[in-house]
Parts: sequence; structure tokens; C-alpha cells
Amino acid sequence: MIRFLTRRLAELLATLLVASFLIFASVQIAPGRPETFLLGGRAASPEALAAIRERYHFGDPFFAQYGHWLGGTLHGDLGISVQYRSDVSSLIASRLPVTLELLTLSTVLVIVVGVALGTLAAVRRGPVDTAVSVTTSTAVATPSFVAAIALLSVFSVQLGWFPALGSGDGPLDTLWHLTLPAVALALPFIGVISSVTRASIIEQAGMDHTTVARARGVPERVIVRRHLLRGSLGVILTQSGLAVANLVVSTVLVEYAFGLGGLGELLAKSVTIKDFPVVQGISLLIIALFISVNAVIDLLYPLVDPRTTLGARNTA
Repeated sequence: MIRFLTRRLAELLATLLVASFLIFASVQIAPGRPETFLLGGRAASPEALAAIRERYHFGDPFFAQYGHWLGGTLHGDLGISVQYRSDVSSLIASRLPVTLELLTLSTVLVIVVGVALGTLAAVRRGPVDTAVSVTTSTAVATPSFVAAIALLSVFSVQLGWFPALGSGDGPLDTLWHLTLPAVALALPFIGVISSVTRASIIEQAGMDHTTVARARGVPERVIVRRHLLRGSLGVILTQSGLAVANLVVSTVLVEYAFGLGGLGELLAKSVTIKDFPVVQGISLLIIALFISVNAVIDLLYPLVDPRTTLGARNTA
């Protein structure tokens, strides 16, 4: 366990270091100048322009800028936002709860609905299996931002059942506001988990222990719970971990479409105006969350499949 955690921590730090350099370089070479946004299109004297560049280190050489930013990051200082003129860490802290709430609700939908549909399709072969398979295949082929536009058009604009914008105030109101974004975000991954669950359960149904249980007269619901689902937990857990990690990345466009005011929306707006510190800070956080989710899955995998060891899981 100690060796595994140490190795994972070293991998996380190395990945973040490489990612920080690539993110910083990508933002630097993008077209446009952040000074333009700061000046609001107004003409500025050379002295004023020099003062802006000095404050934000825009005039320093590339590696000097990177070293300054990396040094501050290691001390918890992600810099000052060009757009909001405030500390990036505070901006992220204020937007993070909305994003985490959206990710939590989406994760619940992905796992619960995906496993339920996959199990239903596997045990009810025929028309039910066909209907579920067609539905989940369509879901997989539908990008989250397309689903967001469709859900907004139908359930917010035409029917008026759900609010179109905002994240709500209070637990119930927040749940009401986040329902459509969570469904849009989770839809493709529900299809993936459903397909994986169906295939794994069908495989488990042909194994000897399932055949023996049926021959002994064990009720079908018990067989499904104790043999089929239990035997499929390893594959389901692995794919669920990958889905959750990808949810973190996919939240950007969905938050922007619904105006949730989370990290995804902040990142999308910051990219358009080249708000360097915000883009770099949020990108690093997303990468850290992505790696952390996979590390947690590696820790949980031996609990559902004692035959495996830490760090060795089936990615099929």
C-alpha cells in the first residue's frame, strides 16, 4: 500500500509538472494579447503598457515567466486573473462547489442508470434488449454539448419544466437547476456503462458457477445479484472510473451552455480572452482530478476482485 501510494504520488507530481509546462506553452503561443483586454481597446502610453507587462510578467522571457508562475503555484499562488483582477485561487474556490455538485449528480446518473439499463438488457433478451441497445448506442453517439442544446430547447424553452440558466439557491433549487446539465453531461457515459455492463453480465451468465446456481434452483434475482452483478463489478468499476474522469473534462461546454458559473464556464471564458493565470490554474486542477480518480479506482479494485493486486486492473 505504501509503495503504491508513493508511486502514485510521484506519477501525479511528474504528470502535473509536464502538464504545467505544456499548458503554459500552449497559452503563450495562442494568437492575441491579454494586454488588449486589460486596456479595453483603448490606446495606452508606453509607460502604462510597460506597467501592465511588469505587473503580469508579460514582458519576461518565456522560461522566466514559466519559472515565476511555477514557483508561485508551488506556494499556492496561482497568480492574478487578467479578467477579474483578483486572486486565481479565490476564483477557483468560489466556482468549484458548483462543478463538484454537477459532477456528483452526473456520476450518480452514469453509474445507477447505466448499470440498471445494462442489467435489464442482459437479463431480458429480445425486444427489451434491442430497445435498450438502440437507446444506449444513440446516447454514446450524442456529444454532451449537443444533448445540452436539445434538452434546453425541449425541457426549458418549449415545456418550461426546468430553468435554462443558473445553478440555483438551496439544495432543492440547486438539484432542479442541475438536473438538465447533469443529464446532458452523463448521457454518453450512461450508454458506455450500459453496454459494458450488458456484455459482462452475458459473459458471467455462461460461466460454470452461474449454471450450477440455476441447476440448484437458486432464484433468478439472487443469481443476478450474487453471481452476475458481483462477477461484473471489476469491469463496471474500471469503466465507471474512466467515465467519471472524462466527466471532469466534458463539464466545460455543458457548464457554458447552461450558464452555471462553475469552473468549466470560467475556463471557457478565460480561454477567449487569454486570461493566462486562470486557464493554467483550472487546467492543472482538471488534470489533478483526472489522475486522482484513476488512483482511487486502483485502490478500490482489489476490494471487488481479490484476485488482483494494487495497480493491476482490467481495462477492457
